[in-house]
Amino acid sequence: MNKRFTLLLATLGLVSPTLLHAQNELGNFSATGRGGVINTFATDYQAVGVNPANLGRAGGARVAFTIGEISAAANSQSLTRDQLKSFVYDRDQKLTLADKQGLARSFTSDNALNVNAGSTAFGLSVQLPVIGGIAVSSRQRVVGHVELNKDAAELLFLGSQAPIYANYDPNSGKVPLISEVLAGSAVQASFLNEYNIAWGKKLLDLPAFQLSAGVGYRYVQGFGVLDIRIQPGDLKAYSSLSPVFNIDYSSISAGNPNFNAQVDGGLEKTGKGHGFDLGAAAEIGKMIRVGLSVTDIGHMTWEGNLLSANDQKLKKLNSTGVGTYNFFKEASEILASGTDSLFQYQAGQARRANLPTKLRAGFGVRISEFLETGLDVTLPLNSVAGNYVSPYVGAGIDYSPKRWLRLSSGLAGGAGSRLSVPLGITFVSKVYEAGFSTRDVPGLLTAKNPYLSVAMGVLRFKFGKAD
Repeated sequence: MNKRFTLLLATLGLVSPTLLHAQNELGNFSATGRGGVINTFATDYQAVGVNPANLGRAGGARVAFTIGEISAAANSQSLTRDQLKSFVYDRDQKLTLADKQGLARSFTSDNALNVNAGSTAFGLSVQLPVIGGIAVSSRQRVVGHVELNKDAAELLFLGSQAPIYANYDPNSGKVPLISEVLAGSAVQASFLNEYNIAWGKKLLDLPAFQLSAGVGYRYVQGFGVLDIRIQPGDLKAYSSLSPVFNIDYSSISAGNPNFNAQVDGGLEKTGKGHGFDLGAAAEIGKMIRVGLSVTDIGHMTWEGNLLSANDQKLKKLNSTGVGTYNFFKEASEILASGTDSLFQYQAGQARRANLPTKLRAGFGVRISEFLETGLDVTLPLNSVAGNYVSPYVGAGIDYSPKRWLRLSSGLAGGAGSRLSVPLGITFVSKVYEAGFSTRDVPGLLTAKNPYLSVAMGVLRFKFGKAD
């Protein structure tokens, strides 16, 4: 991976967050323009991680490949656009007390901050007689989510000056548990690199009905995970972060071979795992398409720089909380480790965690070669870091007013985001596609509840047409 993009992904990952938690399909610029609707649209390497059965469908390119599709986005249902932009462009700016108080109020939300970034560094698919469609890809993805109750937001931004400490007495015997104080809060993020192979084949070919099935496998490298979920009487918290996140582990790394105490270090994996996708796709007549898939079946094993925490008494912070707009770095010191962490962590040897498994269903209508519509529904099947926080529904459309131009739009909502209106523009030739898109046009302009999103692809090629 390009080092600059790697650092961008790491930074976005540390903030924990998403492009909704619903994500814009891992660097897929054409899907972004439809609000993430893709289950019945994708026919080549873009079907990887979505529905491998689409590789067995007729009508796709005989050979398709890319060496560059990227996306990045952030949204919030409580921050203002100026606040969100400051986290990106004004990271060294000091926060005044008024800034801190304002941010504490804004972060008191069940969707305070969501971020997503992804890239398809390489993708290739081929259609082979008898065998079917085969695709390989290398992808990177960062997703996460922040939701905080009032006390959690004040602790993060005000630190020792948070109102909850007004009557704090560690010797009183009445110090509350963290799970009581921070109930309803969650901070989740993951940074993964994956190598994929997928296969799809047509199983049934009748005049008015075709049925395909597919399977995908991925080897996953983990470069960082932060998963903190708190409910009354129940606290789950662990982290495993690469040295690229600049966390100082020197106080706990002595004699522990699983810890890399290097600060401002390189991108070293801290976990690995294996995942599988299963899918089915049907075509009814010449117009109707249906897809159903389950993706990210499997698990990760995190070993490097692994810390975990259980429920404990609320401790008094020494710092005054996040002091600049470099929230990503400073919040991690308070939440993930550091000498003044809100949690008392224990070093661990290994931790197994499920991949963010999803059930995906799609229904599409191909009206002509110039107009296609689709509806996607995606349901999270677990609540691990990197998964959707709630079901996602999107309706998308592709329209080609000219053979060299394709316009995309739709409506999408759920998974941590309000209703959004995407827009995509793609320039098309017989072998080449290039385009850009955004997940929500109004979100780029609104001052409240912003949705900043951009995706682009400049090197996407398709040759021939599969039978």
